[in-house]
Amino acid sequence: MSVDPILTATRAQFPDWCDDRLEIMPLEKGGSDRKFYRLRSAARSMIFIQYTVSREENAHYVEIANFLSANQLRAPVVYHHDTDQKIIWMQDLGEKDLWQLRTEPWAIRRPNYASALEQTVALQMNATPAVTKSLNLQPAFDETLYRWEQTYFFENCLGVALGKNPEEVVRHQTNAVFETIIRRLAELPRSLVHRDFQSQNLMIHDEQVWLIDFQGMRLGRPEYDLASLLYDPYVALTEAERDDALADYAQLLQDKGGALPANFREIFDLCALQRLMQALGAYGFLGYHKGKPHFLNHIPAAKKSLIEVASRIAGLDAFVAMLKES
Repeated sequence: MSVDPILTATRAQFPDWCDDRLEIMPLEKGGSDRKFYRLRSAARSMIFIQYTVSREENAHYVEIANFLSANQLRAPVVYHHDTDQKIIWMQDLGEKDLWQLRTEPWAIRRPNYASALEQTVALQMNATPAVTKSLNLQPAFDETLYRWEQTYFFENCLGVALGKNPEEVVRHQTNAVFETIIRRLAELPRSLVHRDFQSQNLMIHDEQVWLIDFQGMRLGRPEYDLASLLYDPYVALTEAERDDALADYAQLLQDKGGALPANFREIFDLCALQRLMQALGAYGFLGYHKGKPHFLNHIPAAKKSLIEVASRIAGLDAFVAMLKES
C-alpha cells in the first residue's frame, strides 16, 4: 500500500489519531510476504500490517495473538483487524529484539533468554485438548512434516546452495537414519510450539521478551522451539551458554510442575537437526528462488551448527564428512 491509503484507513478506524502528524516507516521482516509499517506521532505509535492469504497461516495471526494475550503469554495487542482488506493494527513493541543483544556479555543476555524460555514453558502448559481443538493451528509436526523439512534441505541447500550432484544428494537423503529420526520424533507427545522461535521473532519490551510472528503455531515438540533459539544461525552461542539456557528451561519447567523427559538431550539433538535442516533449506530457497540473496549469508553458521549436532547422532558420519568438505 502507498502512504495515503494507510493514513486514510488509519484515521477512519482511529478518529482520535486524525489530529496527529503521522510518520510512516516501512519495516523489513525477513522472508515474510506481509508488509509491515510503523505509524508514529510525537506521542504514540502502532504497527500496521497488510497481508495476503497466499500463505493460509496469515489469516490466523489475529486469532492466535488474542489467544496468547488471553492466556497471559506476552504478545502484541491487536487493536483492529479488517478481514475484508486484510489489514491489522496492533501494539508497537519497539525496535529491540533478542538479536540486538548478540554482542553483549552472557550475563546480560542470559536473563533475556530465560524470559524467552518462560514463553516456551507457557506454551507447553497451555496445550490442553480444548485449546488445540479451538485454535486454527497449522498442521502438527508428524512424519509428513518432518520428512518435508528434510527434503527441503536436501533439495534447496544440498542440491542448490551447496551444489551437490543429484546422485550424492540421493545417497545421503536415503540414509536410513533420517527416516528413523522422522519416526522417533513423530511418535512423541506434542505440545504448542511457536515454530520459528528465533532471536528476531523475540522482542524485548518492558524488560521482558514478547512473541511475534507466531502465525505458524502448531503442535510439536518443545525441544524444537528450544533448538530454534539455541541454534539460531543469526546468533552464535557457546556450548556453555546453551547448557546454561537449557538448565534455566529445566528449572522454569519444574517451577510450573513439569519435568524433562529422561532422554531430553537426545530429543533436543534430533529436533535441532530437523530445525537446522529446515533453516538451511529456507536459506537456499529464498536465496536462489525468491531473489533474496542475503539469506545465503547465513548458510555457513547454520551448516557449522548442523555439523556439530549431526556429529552426536549415530550413523551420520558420512553426512557430517560431506558437510565438512562442502
